[in-house]
Amino acid sequence: MQPLAALTAFLDAFPGRVLFAAESAGRREALLEMLHRENRFPAAVEGWAAFTQGSERLAITVAPSVSGLMLLDPALALVTEEQLYGERARQERRRRRAERDPEQILRDLKDLTIGAPVVHEDHGVGRYQGLKTLEVDGAPHEFLVIEYQDGDKLYVPITALTRVTRYTGAPAESAPLHKLGGADWTRARRKAAERIRDVAAELLDLYARRAARVGTALTPDPREYAAFEATFPFEETHDQLEAIQAVLADLAAAKPMDRVVCGDVGFGKTEVAMRAAFAAVQAGKQVAVLVPTTLLAQQHHQNFSDRFADWPIRVESLSRFRSAKESKAVLAGLEDGTVDVVIATHRLLQGGTKFQRLGLVIIDEEHRFGVRDKERLKALRADVDVLTLTATPIPRTLNMALGGLRDLSLITTPPAERIAVQTFVMEWNAATLREAIIREIRRGGQVYFVHNAVESIEQRAAELRQLVPEADVRVGHGQMREQDLERLMLDFYHRRFNLLVCTTIIESGIDVPTANTILIDRADRFGLAQLHQLRGRVGRSHHRAFAYLIAPPKAALAGDAAKRLEAIESLEDLGAGFALATHDLEIRGAGELLGDEQSGQIHEIGFALYLDLLDRAVKALQAGKEADLEGPLHSGPEVELHIPALIPEDYMPDVHLRLVLYKRIAAATDQVGLDELASEMVDRFGPLLPPIENLFRVTRLKLRARALGIKRLEAGPLGGVVEFQTDHQVDPMTVIRFVQKAPTLYRLDGPQRLRFTRRTAEAQERVTLCESLLEALSGAA
Repeated sequence: MQPLAALTAFLDAFPGRVLFAAESAGRREALLEMLHRENRFPAAVEGWAAFTQGSERLAITVAPSVSGLMLLDPALALVTEEQLYGERARQERRRRRAERDPEQILRDLKDLTIGAPVVHEDHGVGRYQGLKTLEVDGAPHEFLVIEYQDGDKLYVPITALTRVTRYTGAPAESAPLHKLGGADWTRARRKAAERIRDVAAELLDLYARRAARVGTALTPDPREYAAFEATFPFEETHDQLEAIQAVLADLAAAKPMDRVVCGDVGFGKTEVAMRAAFAAVQAGKQVAVLVPTTLLAQQHHQNFSDRFADWPIRVESLSRFRSAKESKAVLAGLEDGTVDVVIATHRLLQGGTKFQRLGLVIIDEEHRFGVRDKERLKALRADVDVLTLTATPIPRTLNMALGGLRDLSLITTPPAERIAVQTFVMEWNAATLREAIIREIRRGGQVYFVHNAVESIEQRAAELRQLVPEADVRVGHGQMREQDLERLMLDFYHRRFNLLVCTTIIESGIDVPTANTILIDRADRFGLAQLHQLRGRVGRSHHRAFAYLIAPPKAALAGDAAKRLEAIESLEDLGAGFALATHDLEIRGAGELLGDEQSGQIHEIGFALYLDLLDRAVKALQAGKEADLEGPLHSGPEVELHIPALIPEDYMPDVHLRLVLYKRIAAATDQVGLDELASEMVDRFGPLLPPIENLFRVTRLKLRARALGIKRLEAGPLGGVVEFQTDHQVDPMTVIRFVQKAPTLYRLDGPQRLRFTRRTAEAQERVTLCESLLEALSGAA
């Protein structure tokens, strides 16, 4: 590790005293752990003053915002984390902990409830029954309990949680339930493996064809782009910047882009689209922006026109708000190349549209376009770059993104000062509705009331006028004349009335920052993506916003409707769109990657395991090998030291939180990741207790054992055993020297097992012994 090597060299060379400065108490513990492994033991001090007055050669303190320092007389040095890891690493730690890899959202166990289906890769689909602490060899261990057919239970050690995933791919009630030790799971997995081999071959063929397709590298003039970038009036969030950089890199590549940018309403997707459009136009190409509604086309046209006002870029719109003459002029401009950017609804997909040099297609809210529209889009996007913007990707899009067919960028960080929309699911209650509307009006705000039935919307509006006579109520729906609807929405935007009773025409409508309460009538009849979009109409400013989802009693709801409402109510955090899409994946089914059927292998084995097997098959085929899809996927080494290694309940009472952290610890791939997790736990919950420190040490041993090809490491009070895999990385001569030098301590037990005899009464002593043993086996000792 480069920072550690540089630090060791500095400490050996520097003649004076050194103080380390960590960003937080958690980071201090992680830094101490790292230094202890190098036999450096700094003393904890309160700060610089305490350090200068003391006499310790090495010391450590918590100081979040300091710079490094080195004095020669007296010889004192202050070493900061920024110097050790770089500014970039420091910024990464400051990011919200909620930001995760897209696939991790599918694989984590955070949202599990008792009875929820889970998949164990060796035993199949069972039902989660919680965590249970059991005494094993005199030490407490925590297990995840899975119940299978006939009430049989499987106890999974928390160190083996990488083998367990949430079941995703079908509604929970239709998920299979396998028999523990039965043949059903073996059969289902073998059948899935056969299909996955075919899919992997198809995928590789698809990858090859995509790679072979030649697009045009679109690279803007760096100075022009920098000037355009500088006119953005806000500070970009970290993941918004990442999405922009990914899109620009795709545009600059020679193969056509197919990227999905997923982010909640108002999180900055439009700016990503504008940067991409600017880059494409500067590279001499035309851009088509496809939007689902006329109102959104109008708003985008205004925003793009404002943003591009200082550049010679012609932006036009094509929607039913334009006259036939205006539309004809726009189409002519596209054909002769004088129109650079067109913002259009479905009208663009009708026959007769010709571009002189189309280079980029931007699709806003893909789920709002029908099957026929998408077929026409395929023809339009044959060899051009495609950027899709969505708040909640449809299951098939999500499926393809996670399967690697489409690139995916997540924007999960909210803009500064944005507050999550408070969401309530309720039955019709006149008093509560009146109170919600009056409260919003009295604070100077406006209210949406969504009633998605044109035939009864006037009747509902009359009821609301009677219920809230203080409100100025108007009605809007898609069957109104275009000019009337446009005037109505502009009047609402300019606060000329305060209660709009409307259909879902507002789903992708204009932004109204003063509208911060929405009431959705018969919310049970809406899809999850629609509910999330409608809720996104409010909360566009720094005011607290409210969403009331009005539905019949839960007992009267269809199963899926109840689940949708539960999901939207539980996931009200800012940036929850992607998590909602994964819930949609569970409720509606994943859909095959390369087929249209909703069931199949994903239903049988679960989406996460399907992706793991598919990934293994693709990599094996790329390497020219036969994929082993029936062997274990996560067969990491077993490490058993017979010491308490768990997160005590009194340290972290929330069982779901414990489960998530157990899974994250078990899934850590390197020492740095484990150090980060340890520091996060210290910052959030306080100093680590001995059983938690043991858990981290055992996991570190597993990482080292895996690198050496060790299958099992067991140590008890009197000694233990090391069992090697057939293809281990340990030099056989190292093992032989062990036995020759200390035959009373070490002996071979067959070709793959090394036994050792050593008394270790204390947990720390046993861990240290195993660390030294692995160090010696690696040849580093």
